[in-house]
Amino acid sequence: MNLNFKIFKLAFVFLSCFFVTNCSFSQEGTSLMKAQFGLGINSPSSSGFVGDFEGKGINFPTVDLGLQYMFSSSLGAKLDYSFSRVSNNDNTPQFKLNYSRINAQLMYDVNNIFTFLPPRVGVFFHAGPGYSTVKPLGNYTENKKSFLNIMAGMQCHYGLSDTLSIYTDVSYINGFRKDFNPISSGYGSFNGNMLTVTFGVSISLSGCYFCD
Repeated sequence: MNLNFKIFKLAFVFLSCFFVTNCSFSQEGTSLMKAQFGLGINSPSSSGFVGDFEGKGINFPTVDLGLQYMFSSSLGAKLDYSFSRVSNNDNTPQFKLNYSRINAQLMYDVNNIFTFLPPRVGVFFHAGPGYSTVKPLGNYTENKKSFLNIMAGMQCHYGLSDTLSIYTDVSYINGFRKDFNPISSGYGSFNGNMLTVTFGVSISLSGCYFCD
């Protein structure tokens, strides 16, 4: 496994433990810890493929797992992992690949600006750097590629209770990977950008966002 990816995994475990430890000391409401679980679709940029390779415009699934911690009523941080499956479009060479990423992002709650939003609706913008790994399936699984990325997106939450909300997330991931040779670098490899749309649940682990 790539050394940099190991570092990201260790950082994820460390920050998870840190957040859980701080959970018991956090204040209600503003210093909020959330666990997020999302499932949805992805759309890879056609520019990320070379030659005759082309991915489907819409692929399923994309799975998101994240931890969010709000340092104040407006600003927070999020550490999340995502897995996506991409397969070939019709009338193109057959392939499948797994695309995974891990990102550390800043979160900004815009409810203080959009004061017209209903009480149980929350809107967040998020952005930050990360690390992507692409693993072609089939005969070229050893040709795994890794590269840095940066992503940005928006989440819209609706609170079902003081500790549980459902949300929609729309995000765009920009990959920083140079062009590759599909024969030597992996059948069906992908080094481009990706749009994801997920639907999920967010569970408060400390405090509650919608408490009075």
